[in-house]
Amino acid sequence: RRLYFKPDEQEKFFPVTMYIRSALLLVSALVSTSVDAFAPSLGIGRSTFAARTQSSTVAQNAPRSASRGTPLMAAQIDLKGKTAFIAGVADSTGYGWAIAKALADAGATIIIGTWPPVLKIFQMGLRKGQFDEDSILSDGSKMVIDKIYPLDAVFDTIDDVPEEILTNKRYAGLDGYTISEVAKAVEADYGKIDFVVHSLANGPEVTKPLLETSRKGYLAASSASAYSAVSLLQKFGPIMNSGGAFLSLTYVASEKVIPGYGGGMSSAKAQLESDTRVLAFEAGRKYSVRVNTISAGPLKSRAASAIGKEPGQKTFIEYAIDYSKANSPLAQDLYSDDVGSTGLFLCSPMSRAITGLTLYVDNGLNCMGMALDSISMVKEPTE
Repeated sequence: RRLYFKPDEQEKFFPVTMYIRSALLLVSALVSTSVDAFAPSLGIGRSTFAARTQSSTVAQNAPRSASRGTPLMAAQIDLKGKTAFIAGVADSTGYGWAIAKALADAGATIIIGTWPPVLKIFQMGLRKGQFDEDSILSDGSKMVIDKIYPLDAVFDTIDDVPEEILTNKRYAGLDGYTISEVAKAVEADYGKIDFVVHSLANGPEVTKPLLETSRKGYLAASSASAYSAVSLLQKFGPIMNSGGAFLSLTYVASEKVIPGYGGGMSSAKAQLESDTRVLAFEAGRKYSVRVNTISAGPLKSRAASAIGKEPGQKTFIEYAIDYSKANSPLAQDLYSDDVGSTGLFLCSPMSRAITGLTLYVDNGLNCMGMALDSISMVKEPTE
């Protein structure tokens, strides 16, 4: 707008008008360039991610309601030609399945490692269509599991397998299920792969308090739940493509006391998180692979539901879910797909500079220091 002054006031207000006009010109210049000046640069740190190759004209022709300052990547993650090995999937209720599904939805080829004692049950369920409803992808198609390998992640080589396992009827007819053997089989079938997801844990004495846990039970929890991740990366690292990602799943019991999550499992999760940081450095330098872990909130999966309960009471996982919803900053249900989407992000080129991270996907429960539903928090009337 023009500013009008009386002739005798022009000299008096001349500095003011010049200042206002200069400010308006500066604001106008900033407004006209802000879209480009503050938009993410698509020319710096380029990767093979398809969305990064969009021309600027695509953004210019985007609907007016779309933010040009926001990368249009979420719906355009393209993992076609990538292969992901998911260790520890035996049904459709866990986080491993959700991550596999998210990766498949982006076009990745999915191969799975399943614990031998439940392998036949899982394969039968797939054949009978028991998991079909949980396999539907965003385009209406069904997730395809390209191949399933028997995998017992507590054994690194065939020399580690004791006679009692070799002769166990649940392992009958199976071979090549140690980590090194599976890695060789995957290499023979697919060459180099891109993603490895560690979605397994076991603590034979998980229902026991730590004070009552035996050395054998404690070490078994560490072996199956923590060292298995180290071994997987040792054996699969050499057959992973540069820029690939290794991902595991942890739990807040690694750093906070969670009664009922015993048998050395809390210690194993703390080990897993510490190893994540060390492996991020070592595997990053050696294989150019990123290593991260997701600290997921409680989910009523088959494995979690197996943690015992007292007669007539809720299971451990049911208590954990109720507590989480009552005390988290986001008082909402946590779904496996929430973790699946996070897993997709951590495997995609969008996280190309993220490694050594423990990422919480728990509706914020990890940041709370007080239980809102505690009896001590009940407000009492004052005199």
